[in-house]
Amino acid sequence: MNFKNLLKSVLTLGIFAVLATGCSDEPEVVDPDEGNVVPASGFYLLNQGNMGQNQASIDYYDFSTGTLTLDFYRKQNPTVAMALGDVGNQIAIYDNKVWAVINCSNKVEVMDMECVRIGQIEIPNCRYIAFFGDYAYVTSYAGPVDYQTGPTQLGYVAKINVKTLKEEGRCTVGYQPDGIAISNGKIYVANSYGYTGQNEPGKMSVIDVASFKVDKEVEVGINLNQVAADPEGKIWITSRGNYYNVASAIHCYDPAQDKVVADYDVPNSYITIEGHTLYVIGVNWSLDTYEKQISYAEINTLEGKVTARRWEGSSEYSEMEYPYCLAVAPANGDIFVTDAGDFINPGYIYCFSSDKTFKWRKRTGVSPASIAFLK
Repeated sequence: MNFKNLLKSVLTLGIFAVLATGCSDEPEVVDPDEGNVVPASGFYLLNQGNMGQNQASIDYYDFSTGTLTLDFYRKQNPTVAMALGDVGNQIAIYDNKVWAVINCSNKVEVMDMECVRIGQIEIPNCRYIAFFGDYAYVTSYAGPVDYQTGPTQLGYVAKINVKTLKEEGRCTVGYQPDGIAISNGKIYVANSYGYTGQNEPGKMSVIDVASFKVDKEVEVGINLNQVAADPEGKIWITSRGNYYNVASAIHCYDPAQDKVVADYDVPNSYITIEGHTLYVIGVNWSLDTYEKQISYAEINTLEGKVTARRWEGSSEYSEMEYPYCLAVAPANGDIFVTDAGDFINPGYIYCFSSDKTFKWRKRTGVSPASIAFLK
């Protein structure tokens, strides 16, 4: 694969090589085969792995002991062939189950709260997951991983019964649907045109939950990626631009007004909302220079204002080579940021207090990509 095509892989699946750096204070990391680890209070961390290597894995962090158990899924499921699979996109907890979207293995893996497999749902080129009532909703590109051809296959959202783990319906949306969020009886889906359609008009599909049909499409920006709903029901969508002359941005859609009410020139590659704060990390690439710029920001969703364009308090922010995902602990506001490093070797997870002070870091699996809190 030539360099340009490799970079396209980065921008859709996050598989790109950069160099990792060192840091201080590395608390205990344990092997999954050492001791009897029983998940209680903490989080699961889904690692993508190196694409094509069946390296997806799940680590478990225990709040009470401060230890990170690597490759916990393998320990809990020693007889599962090929382990978790290829390229872990997202992990989530719902209905006392753990859900992992495994993109290139074309499946959603479902586990109990101790990470023991219950079953799996086959969904081609699945991307992200959201929940409402008795159903999980999963975005699907509906076609193979293909970086060479343009958008040719409309994607869909699969409706999965969380009790039976059976697919009960599909709703066709736009090309290469990625992020998904559910709020006030509507499902919001970011159609990315993700393989070669970065200059196509990016539209968000709005699906009515009750009828499971598309209500409307809203034009937002090119190369859409993530969707998140704030406590007031406003929808926040990220667009990644075209990596040349259109920059990434964050957009706010107000369902009450049925329009995008604000656009923010905030570089982004991953967002999460906790309370009235939208936290943003940005790793923006230029296909002109093949260089990246890293940034951290915050938006007050209630006031609609950018409150920070950089995070102060710790030198570790500048030491991370490729910040990849973040999550905020609801209990105490601790901020967790992963560093994918070179996407080939194990990455890191960093913990910062709510005031952005560095607390610790630990080694993870390869390409740490998504976090789900147990409680």
